[in-house]
Amino acid sequence: MKTNRLSQSKSLYLKQHATNPVDWFPWGEEALEKAQNEDKPILVSIGYAACHWCHVMEKECFEDMEVAELMNSHFVAIKIDREERPDLDNLYMDAIQAMGIQGGWPLNVFLMPDQQPFYGGTYFPKPQWMKVLSGIANAYSDQHEELAKSARGFGKSLRLSLVEKYGLKARKSSFQVQDIRLLGEKLIDGFDPVWGGMKRVPKFPMPSIWAFLLDLAILDRQHDLGEKVCFTLKKIGMGGIYDQVGGGFCRYSVDGEWFAPHFEKMLYDNGQLLALYAKAFQYTDDAFFKEKVEETIQWLLREMKSPENGFYAALDADSEGKEGKYYIWKAAELQQLLGDDYGWFAKLYAIKSEGNWESGENILFQKEHYEKIADSLKMSKSDFIEKLYKAKQIVSNQRNERVRPGLDDKVISGWNGWVIQGLCQAYHAFHQESYRDQALSTGNFLWTEMVKGNELFRNYKEGEVYTSGFLEDYAAVIQAFISLYTLSFDTKWLERADLLMTRVMDRFLDKSDSLFFFNDPKNEKLIADKKEIFDNVIPASNSIMARNLHRLGIYLYKDEYLDLAENMVQLVQELLLKEPSFLANWANLYLEKTLPTAEIAILGPDAESRGLDFQKHYYPNTVLAAGTGKELLPLLKDKPAGNNQYFVCFNKTCNQPVGSLEEAVLQLPHLS
Repeated sequence: MKTNRLSQSKSLYLKQHATNPVDWFPWGEEALEKAQNEDKPILVSIGYAACHWCHVMEKECFEDMEVAELMNSHFVAIKIDREERPDLDNLYMDAIQAMGIQGGWPLNVFLMPDQQPFYGGTYFPKPQWMKVLSGIANAYSDQHEELAKSARGFGKSLRLSLVEKYGLKARKSSFQVQDIRLLGEKLIDGFDPVWGGMKRVPKFPMPSIWAFLLDLAILDRQHDLGEKVCFTLKKIGMGGIYDQVGGGFCRYSVDGEWFAPHFEKMLYDNGQLLALYAKAFQYTDDAFFKEKVEETIQWLLREMKSPENGFYAALDADSEGKEGKYYIWKAAELQQLLGDDYGWFAKLYAIKSEGNWESGENILFQKEHYEKIADSLKMSKSDFIEKLYKAKQIVSNQRNERVRPGLDDKVISGWNGWVIQGLCQAYHAFHQESYRDQALSTGNFLWTEMVKGNELFRNYKEGEVYTSGFLEDYAAVIQAFISLYTLSFDTKWLERADLLMTRVMDRFLDKSDSLFFFNDPKNEKLIADKKEIFDNVIPASNSIMARNLHRLGIYLYKDEYLDLAENMVQLVQELLLKEPSFLANWANLYLEKTLPTAEIAILGPDAESRGLDFQKHYYPNTVLAAGTGKELLPLLKDKPAGNNQYFVCFNKTCNQPVGSLEEAVLQLPHLS
């Protein structure tokens, strides 16, 4: 079969288009020079391997000879994997939003030969796509100056700084308790009391919102708020968005009930949700949250782990050309598999003989609580859970015979950082040694294979790294390395985090506004160097980095880190108070600055075991170090280490040391 240039790519998404009759180029000098030399507009088409509508548009348009001939005649066509090049995705997503078009994938943007955009959209069926292509080809020939003028306008918009765009102002304002409570009230004002989450369709889990609200609930003793967070996590975990058979979370549900997902599973979602569900268990001691953590980790280890101890990027929504086919069931099929157990299983998961979804199929959607089904069977809850586990194993074994969804087997450093973070929190919650071992193994893989001369790379595949890391990657990996210190008390993790931070400060920091660029401006010349401040499904790279600076600054006594973190959150403070739903991770840093953060140093012969015991419970807004006194870590230095003692300090000023965990906890601050 004839292939195009994309066959040489490592990206699974690009390889999926390698047999298209479209004369695709990967992003690079060859394509950009061809556009300049031949004076042709550029079509940039962006997607990712697990994207359902990307596959649909490929089949309808890019595999079609008539479409291909039109594209090849009039355009230089470039395919981009948004997971490999999030900088380009961010850039051109901003462009179409500036055009008043709602973003999404596939993202199709038309550029002048100088890379400035003038038109774009998302999914187009073939008839509409043909009209767009013909219209742009004619306009480029007949109305060239108008297109060029439009492109210059959008290019100027893309180069507008965040400070100009949102009126950000550097300020030295104090952090107020009433402000942090107001943030919580504004966020929870959109709460869905029936299904949890926010009153939105579609519904995304948005871990950073619930992580902030859980911290606020604990630190302000807002029991009702904590209940709303846990209610949300319960509803997500009972929904079709969660894989009830195999573990792991899908990206979002298309409805308001967490019922029908787009079935792709992304690594970054699952890493964040692991940490959040582990914290929910620590807060409530509810075994439901433990079950979701255990099942999701089992799925990650079973289906997503590479031989080198990295984790793969994603599982596709589709198998055998149909969305969700791997995950859905006919009632008769389940009845045949489960026999006498079918009745209660069907009741538990809302299975209907006529189907609860499309084409007579069923999505497993937990409608009843375990206790109710156990009572109906006159069983204890523990006996019922064992019975359920056996039934799910039967269903899982049958599902394993199906054609699996496609696996995107590139390893992305930042997304692995989120998994490490989740494994660390799971270890603190459950003290399962295998979680600790896996977190450390993945951390060592990132350091030895994906960091070269203190430069972090984003992608790893087939034994090679490629694409220099973006701020998103550095932020998540630094965060993960700080967390690895908390379960090992090996200072090499903080040293590694600091080495990466030094590179970020050198290569990404814009000193004019105290924010970091998303891309390294010294690596490649783009038409605009973007910065990211809004927390989305993945928190903004600048908000993660600000929190990293805050924590590393405390561990290492680096005032320049602490000052920069404070400057960053103060810069977005006014925007945060207006729009907290888009800046929830910033809200968490605002909370940490309001209290302030407890600096806990545990010293003595049993310091490390006591440090792990301390973290069995979840105490937000703490930075914890433990050692025998021989360590050079600034947070541990100049403190007596002969006996086991806990030092609880704030802004480098310590309370009277105490000898027990309980006494130390009493010294932790609360808002009220």
